[in-house]
Amino acid sequence: MHIPFGHVPHLLLLSRVAMCAIGILGFTVACGQRSNTPVSPTPEGAPSPDAAADGSTLKASAPAPVSPVGGAQIIDTLTLTLSRSAITFGDAVLSYRFQIRSGSTVVYDSGLVSGAGGGTVTHTPAATFEPDTTFTWRARAEYRAAFGPWSSDAAFKTPVGAYMRGSEIRDPLTIGRTVGTAVGPVQFVKDGLELLTAESRVTYQLPQTLAAGEFSVMVTGFDEGSPGDKSKIMSMQEGTSDITTNDYRFTVEKRGRSYFLPGAVTFRIIVGGGEHAIFDGNRVGVAFSDERWYFWKVTWGPNFAQVEVREDGPAGRVIYSSRVSTNHGYSPAPHLIHLGSPLGRAGAIDASIPGTIYKNVWVSSNPRPAFPQ
Repeated sequence: MHIPFGHVPHLLLLSRVAMCAIGILGFTVACGQRSNTPVSPTPEGAPSPDAAADGSTLKASAPAPVSPVGGAQIIDTLTLTLSRSAITFGDAVLSYRFQIRSGSTVVYDSGLVSGAGGGTVTHTPAATFEPDTTFTWRARAEYRAAFGPWSSDAAFKTPVGAYMRGSEIRDPLTIGRTVGTAVGPVQFVKDGLELLTAESRVTYQLPQTLAAGEFSVMVTGFDEGSPGDKSKIMSMQEGTSDITTNDYRFTVEKRGRSYFLPGAVTFRIIVGGGEHAIFDGNRVGVAFSDERWYFWKVTWGPNFAQVEVREDGPAGRVIYSSRVSTNHGYSPAPHLIHLGSPLGRAGAIDASIPGTIYKNVWVSSNPRPAFPQ
């Protein structure tokens, strides 16, 4: 008797004798067993008599992870992509289950995802994960109550998180948003956030004053020929009064083409107000390239302030370093931090530098973490 393959499920109605040792859709139905249901999945480590050695019950190959793999860090949205499984029983459409794990612990399970269409299957998890953390993911094909072997594990790293909490800020600026407040014209570009005018800046108001710590950031897009006079790369202050005379002013300057020594780097810190509370760093001429990234780092404590500039990153060559001793702690309340600077009494010529691009902002009393470069 001829039975078309498309009617194979009706074979389940045949007698147990006729069905003895016939394989259907990748499942073997042995003599003496009930044949009205496929083999059900069983817990790992406890395969059923009908399961393969790895516990799988579906005659399909393991899918192969395509991306992300190799520990790659996600820039924005996490999308898992795999190549579909090969099957040995016709053209059935398989579903897929994705799992994300931290160590051996499953932290995300997708449920069944349709595998219809194309040579790959993609899934975007509807979940959030710890930032800048390595996870692994895997997937397997499923059909009705049966499942194939798991794929190999693939590793990825979640995006660098952006947050402001307590007296700590982490703001990569490479993910199309900021936890600060943009003032004036700014735009997100491929590598970070660009200040478009001298009046542009990004301002962060810390929920708690940071009396001792670090403010560091990567900056590019400027050189000694950039417009301005006593232009500011970064700055801090108390409240919103004029930053030039603010009792807790801290300005880090890269002098512009209107200054007699273009490219010179210096800084000024005021601790508590009054003429005896003003301290200036050394003024040093530096040759900058507007195509190179520079790491700017401000540190301060109860009796000192320091500014350091390095080429290319935190481990690069030091091109500026100056430290001053102070006679008063730095304790602005509220504590405002700026990329660039607000307008002071001298106006735009002493404020931000148009065209500067910022990324990887860190403010904290804790050591700076690693950011993707």
